[in-house]
Amino acid sequence: MQVDAVLVFFCVWLAGTAGKMVQSRGHKLETYKQSRLRRDTRMEGGGGHKSGSPIYKRSPDLTKSPMTKSEQLLRIDDHDFTMRPAFGGPPIPVGVDVQVESLDTISEVDMDFTMTLYLRHYWKDERLSFPSTNNQSMTFDSRLVKKIWVPDMFFVHSKRSFIHDTTTDNVMLRVYPDGNVLYSLRVTVTAMCNMDLSRFPLDTQTCSLEIESYAYTDDDLMLYWKKGNESLNTDDRISLSQFLIQKFHTTTKLAFYSSTGWYNRLYIHFTLRRHIFFFLLQTYFPATLMVMLSWVSFWIDRRAVPARVPLGITTVLTMSTIITGVNASMPRVSYIKAVDIYLWVSFVFVFLSVIEYAAVNYLSTVQERKERKLRERLPCTCGIGNPDEMMIDPQITGYGSMDVNTTGNYGMPENGGRQEQILAQVALNDPQIANRVKPSRGYVNIWIDTHAIDKYSRVVFPGAYILFNIIYWSIYS
Repeated sequence: MQVDAVLVFFCVWLAGTAGKMVQSRGHKLETYKQSRLRRDTRMEGGGGHKSGSPIYKRSPDLTKSPMTKSEQLLRIDDHDFTMRPAFGGPPIPVGVDVQVESLDTISEVDMDFTMTLYLRHYWKDERLSFPSTNNQSMTFDSRLVKKIWVPDMFFVHSKRSFIHDTTTDNVMLRVYPDGNVLYSLRVTVTAMCNMDLSRFPLDTQTCSLEIESYAYTDDDLMLYWKKGNESLNTDDRISLSQFLIQKFHTTTKLAFYSSTGWYNRLYIHFTLRRHIFFFLLQTYFPATLMVMLSWVSFWIDRRAVPARVPLGITTVLTMSTIITGVNASMPRVSYIKAVDIYLWVSFVFVFLSVIEYAAVNYLSTVQERKERKLRERLPCTCGIGNPDEMMIDPQITGYGSMDVNTTGNYGMPENGGRQEQILAQVALNDPQIANRVKPSRGYVNIWIDTHAIDKYSRVVFPGAYILFNIIYWSIYS
């Protein structure tokens, strides 16, 4: 019994000692937590931290804090952004710069061009200023743009324009702590370009893209190029199939509207020079070859009607097709273009080659008709037509002898001129025949060398066309 009492007392003593140790340990742990909390509080308050420690010098930036909403930081609900900045005061300056991404198409038919560009605006709105210890800006997308004031720019004389929206609206808004704002957007615009095609296709065109505020006059908004002519930047890879881009430059002018007033207007000018090689291959060379082809008929016998007539008609129709094809791709302007002058002069040369053969054929027909009538009025035309009966008195004809082979081949091209002269001499030496022939005109000058027309044409036509080309290219090139 005594032993059992001793064991019970010992167990009770051990349990009491363990409880005191646990209570003491919990008290010490709670005291450590409280001291750690007090130390953190002192460090945040600026006291009691170790000098030179970078961790303790770092302070939170409200612009990067996820707990602060951008609308609250910019105080959007505290201001009326339907009014421009500094409303009622001096005009707000808005700087502009442009980055040209591509120059897509130039259309002579529609008289317009299509350009894709980055349009950036710079201005200061103190209503958007916010506190920032490290002067870092905040960047937003198009959702915030709808809640603040932005310049109401538009493109003058534009036909179509749109802001790209793939994969989202290509709009960027960047706000700085002092209230400076950068507003950038990516736009594709199709604008009008008044072209002068009087020198087409040897022309140089200057087109302009004009930017202006729609609602604010120069009393409220002052547009200007932010860096002058350097505000316009272009991509070096921009190229066009038909044009060579010579230069870009900027200007600024005032535009007046009778009902609203004066507005600042910004101009982007670009000069384009047309490539001529395409038109040389497609227009000028074929036209020149058709003209040269029409000259081949001058070397073909005048009696070869089936050869010369189709050749002339083919060249005329080909020139008509070339002229029609060129005019189909051009606007219907009321003045003459340079290419029209070249094509129509070439068409005239081809047409004249056909007229030349018509004249040769007609004169040859008239000459043969006159010769036929003269032979019928001669007393012994049978002798001229038949070499076996060639018996003409020398006193009548004035010829002591006559080559039978020559007269027997009357009408052949190689000695036709001599036969005509013989017939005229025979008719004039006989008094009776002369009296009968005298009332009819033209028998004295019956010898018409129709071959000479072709001979002269072989020189006159190429020479005149070469002279025309020299004058043409010296004027328009």
